[in-house]
Amino acid sequence: MMRLLVTGARGQLGLALAAMCQGRDVEFRGIDLPEYDITDAAVVAAAVHRFSPQVIVNCAAFTAVDAAEEREAEARRVNAEAVGFLAQAADAAGSLLVQISTDYVFDGSQQRPYREDDPCRPLQVYGRTKLEGEQAARRAARHLIVRTAWLYGEGHNFVRTIRRQLEAGSRTLTVVADQFGCPTYAGDLADAILRLVRLEAEGVVHVVNDGYTSWHGLACEIVRLVGSTAEVVPVETAAVPRPARRPSWSVLDTTRLSSILGAPMPPWRDALARYLASG
Repeated sequence: MMRLLVTGARGQLGLALAAMCQGRDVEFRGIDLPEYDITDAAVVAAAVHRFSPQVIVNCAAFTAVDAAEEREAEARRVNAEAVGFLAQAADAAGSLLVQISTDYVFDGSQQRPYREDDPCRPLQVYGRTKLEGEQAARRAARHLIVRTAWLYGEGHNFVRTIRRQLEAGSRTLTVVADQFGCPTYAGDLADAILRLVRLEAEGVVHVVNDGYTSWHGLACEIVRLVGSTAEVVPVETAAVPRPARRPSWSVLDTTRLSSILGAPMPPWRDALARYLASG
């Protein structure tokens, strides 16, 4: 039986991993705030020593992209420094460290999907600190860096926000149409991570649902799937300025993922339909 330690266990991916481990011969242990603060090296070392996991999946992160612009030190402690503590603890326990990263390590300037070895040039504090987290994870003797994007699952996310607006009777939605990425269902991501671990994958792997769209395109598909007649009005990013810059194109190439697993993840439209049908 594989022993799996998951940080940030109360987040979208942590919850999905807990559910996915059931019936898979995996002993799951999840830790999160306030009981466990991974920015405390002693806390990290003690938790890893106590559980002696074969795999550590770090789902904990400072994900408030705009807030990170004013809280850079806090974002760096969680997204980068804490990963260094996990890398040290992983080596002490002989564990594989799985670090969850993001499409926001890229600047969106190229015209094709980003491959794992493409240069990283983050535009904002969040992306920079997550990239620093990748660098910290590489210090672990055994590491797997999973870059994902536009995640939705149990908890606060774009899909749930749009759905709630529609359920509240909204007839018009205004959504950015010039940012493109890969919507990813936390359940499918959790499944892929467990499969990658079983197959002893290491290095960097892009893990997202197949295909891509804009935020506007994603909202339109939600409207269609829930049977709403609401209008989704497209706007440019410049019309809705925010503190942190977003890449206009952060589509991830999943060729390596497909070669390891034997097939790509399910298409994003299929994943979205399953998520919405699950309630």
